Amino acid sequence: MKVTVLVGGVGGARFLQGVKAAAAPGDAIRAVVNIGDDIWLHGLRVCPDLDTCMYTLGAGIDPERGWGRAKETWSVREELEAYGADPTWFGLGDRDVATHLVRTRMLRAGYPLSQVTAALCHRWAPGVDLIPASDDRIETHVVVDTGDDPPQRKAIHFQEWWVRHRAALPAHSFASVGRDQATACPDALAAVADADVVLVAPSNPVVSIHTIVDVPGMRPALAAAPGRIVGVSPIVGGQAVRGMAEACLAAVEVPVSAEGVGRWYGARSTGGLLDGWLVAPGDGADVPGVEVREVPLMMTDPDTTAAMVRAAYEVAGV
Repeated sequence: MKVTVLVGGVGGARFLQGVKAAAAPGDAIRAVVNIGDDIWLHGLRVCPDLDTCMYTLGAGIDPERGWGRAKETWSVREELEAYGADPTWFGLGDRDVATHLVRTRMLRAGYPLSQVTAALCHRWAPGVDLIPASDDRIETHVVVDTGDDPPQRKAIHFQEWWVRHRAALPAHSFASVGRDQATACPDALAAVADADVVLVAPSNPVVSIHTIVDVPGMRPALAAAPGRIVGVSPIVGGQAVRGMAEACLAAVEVPVSAEGVGRWYGARSTGGLLDGWLVAPGDGADVPGVEVREVPLMMTDPDTTAAMVRAAYEVAGV
């Protein structure tokens, strides 16, 4: 069976662990990964979601934080701070820097991001083909009101909003800088075109999944996908399972509920994304045109997540 998964960072990586645990011999798992969080820092290209998936599946992740390398040290960050080199709010770990150095060198040599990612994964052997949503540069920016007096409205990189401000500055809107000049990665389109099932991970609906789906070429590919598309709600009991997704949903005026996100994604039969939608027990959702099923959604370990994945396969009829 060929399985394609749309994923973001920490939650998406953990969901992929469950997809691997549910796999039968011979299954092919491809993950189309958000690149909107990517950023240039200190001359290095940093791809947080790709790296989180790669480290998690390759047993190199920091298990407590859910991001970054295990047994990380921070000498480079401390030295940069001593020089007063901005930005100081985003820390690059010493082990992690090696990944960014290799990626940057290959990108500057002319290799596309998809080939660079495949080369990096050769070391980590994640067991999943990690494919960036685009080989082109796309970065999510957030329109906010600053804390100045008087307040000023401006766009800042998503990482500055998320990491530096912890999403405390109310977001007015999101913009995918570079999207209009970008195209979906050919490998990502191919992964959708021949998938027996497409899964939408319980990643941030706005800045992860929506960013992937809105890459030019991706929506038509998903609309024409031969297999059913089944999503997993990132909202349980009216709260985001991880991160600060509530702030993102508020900015696009989507209710923080399984039903709200499901309706925002919409039914594929009417131009939306979904054929099926998994929600937590008690989170009954009415999403017109979409088959909704209640199953436990807390990803406490790969085996528990695998049970969730198998439920998605049942909805997809595979």
